[in-house]
Amino acid sequence: MKSQWIAIGSLLVASVAGGTISQAADPGASSTQVCATPAPGTAHCLADVVTGLPIARSTGTIIGYSASQLESAYKLPITRGAGQTIALVDAYDDPTAESDLATYRSANGLAPCTTSNGCFRKLNESGAAGPYPIADPGWGIEISLDLDMVSAGCPRCDIVLVEGSSPSVLDLGISEDTAAGLGVAAISNSYGLPEFNGMQQYEKYYRHPGTAILVSTGDFGFGPANFPAVMSSVIAVGGTSLFPASTARGYSEIAWSGASSGCSAYITKPSWQHDTRCSMRMVADVSADADPNPGLAVYDTSFPPGFDGLNPGWIAVGGTSASSPFVAGVVGLAGNGKTMASSFPYHHVSDFFDVVGGSNGFCGGIHDYLCNAVKGYDGPTGIGSPNGAGGL
Repeated sequence: MKSQWIAIGSLLVASVAGGTISQAADPGASSTQVCATPAPGTAHCLADVVTGLPIARSTGTIIGYSASQLESAYKLPITRGAGQTIALVDAYDDPTAESDLATYRSANGLAPCTTSNGCFRKLNESGAAGPYPIADPGWGIEISLDLDMVSAGCPRCDIVLVEGSSPSVLDLGISEDTAAGLGVAAISNSYGLPEFNGMQQYEKYYRHPGTAILVSTGDFGFGPANFPAVMSSVIAVGGTSLFPASTARGYSEIAWSGASSGCSAYITKPSWQHDTRCSMRMVADVSADADPNPGLAVYDTSFPPGFDGLNPGWIAVGGTSASSPFVAGVVGLAGNGKTMASSFPYHHVSDFFDVVGGSNGFCGGIHDYLCNAVKGYDGPTGIGSPNGAGGL
């Protein structure tokens, strides 16, 4: 369904079924990462939840973009995607994943995606429908974000959620193999940890010809590259800040200040990258909205009241955890997942919005592409964000 614009004071919002969803930044908002600092050898989920929303609380507004707003911003052909399956790899269990997904899809006017109609499957890392891992409130929010963003990117795609027993590199790798073994079009991975010497031994889990592998770059700004986004076998998805604008597109987009970018210290430069200041693998490759303010409207009831100061239900979430599953959904729309290589977007640059403006840190000057969104390729946003589904 299409959104209807309304105004609440100075806040520009859009009304959808089930609530009023804001499409403007709240000056009183802040955000926090929902997953605890990982132990050595484990990954960190990359969801940032919005906290401190005085305008939203005073008006009853749901903060964050709706599915139809993302469809409009990225010019998505959402009537496509039937028969495509997108997998999500996460750690731990989200016991309310299916019911929360149902609420999100209903509120956004999307068709049901359930176990009973064959659209949704939840599996453990061994590929069985239970027993599932222990539940974790932070990863539960991550899972809801992933499910909702795939739904926004490709409403007609089927979804399979593979839950790793833990966020260890090994358990997540095993889960990746399980997802790829299902013959899915794409797998989204919204987690990471700083690259490390010896990570090459785990690349085998992220190299599956016939399946597009997408990975969030991270939410730590300019600095060291993160694993597994730094692997040359994957499409590394960075982050942008998306705003309504009086333009032909209807939106403007700049680099999100939190989106990670970096030049690898270990992975050689793939042949399809031609940037000059990084002689090794550079991330990101592509990007989409990841800014937690205003964020993406997500429905989740897996966490207890008071977790990170939140109440279960509608929350606003951002981070490159949002951009990776959304772009994976766009892969489903395009239908290229089973044939595309990680180099594919670089051969279709004209099918992306070139994101210009914004920075994720300091790297030597305002025109330095390593940390600034400039014309053409840059670290925070790669070659740009989807303009339809032709480039994926």
